[in-house]
Amino acid sequence: MQPALHPLERQFQPSILTKINAPILDQQQIELWLKRDDLLHPVISGNKWRKLKYILNHALSLKSHTLISMGGVYSNHLHALAYVGQLLKLQTIGYIRGDPAGPLTPTLQDARAWGMTLKFVSRGDYRILRNHQNWDGLPGLQPGQYWLPEGGAQALALLGVAESASEITLPFDWLCVPCGTGTTLAGLINAIPGHSRAIGFAALKNAGFLNQEVENLLQHPRDNWHINLDYHFGGFAQTSAPLMDFISEFQCGTGIILEPVYTGKMLFGLYDLIKKNTFKPGQKIIAIHTGGLQGNRGFL
Repeated sequence: MQPALHPLERQFQPSILTKINAPILDQQQIELWLKRDDLLHPVISGNKWRKLKYILNHALSLKSHTLISMGGVYSNHLHALAYVGQLLKLQTIGYIRGDPAGPLTPTLQDARAWGMTLKFVSRGDYRILRNHQNWDGLPGLQPGQYWLPEGGAQALALLGVAESASEITLPFDWLCVPCGTGTTLAGLINAIPGHSRAIGFAALKNAGFLNQEVENLLQHPRDNWHINLDYHFGGFAQTSAPLMDFISEFQCGTGIILEPVYTGKMLFGLYDLIKKNTFKPGQKIIAIHTGGLQGNRGFL
């Protein structure tokens, strides 16, 4: 690991397992635990650090001075990247999907305050940027610049995600995680025990393409996973009254804060599947809280 990352790593807290208690779990005889990656760090929480860790190590090994990536106006990925860039004294540039008119979101205000240069692009140009996956694949990249695809979706990200799975000391039957780009799911698939299965809960509509995205990230085909496409609530960052009510009730019952883009949708879907007898009595499920709580500011 590059020496510059050691002081940053020392800031991180353990990701504990919290047992969830709820009447439906008792009725169905299901044991549910939440892996609290949201507690890792107040800013670089959840899967953001997991995905960035080895990417940053690679960038530093190349003596890169500028990190360039892309995301939406409430992007957890860009928010974390800007913060890390400031700590590591690296320049950061974010290509933002959307119109620069109007005030910046709190997420982008933070990113700019931490030194990130914001470049707004049209939705068409944003789709083109998604075609560039390799660290050196962005056209016009200058020496010392390092490209991170959307959400940090590249092979090095899988190494950090796998560490999350390796920290789980309890035996389990199912491991559940929200899916945006599918990178976190891909990193978990290779790391879980052979008898266990992984479920990704898609956060966006028409997300069948994620199956191929995950396959592309895996080094070897595996049959221990699938992606559930039924709990997107109308699309990425879309919500509904039932979803928001569920999140409120979950928070009141457990004291654990959720957000409605990723972890909230996953847990809503997981509870619904439990009610529908999808899982066998006596099975143990671990769900990963992927952080991103700063995004709640978009729903106030």
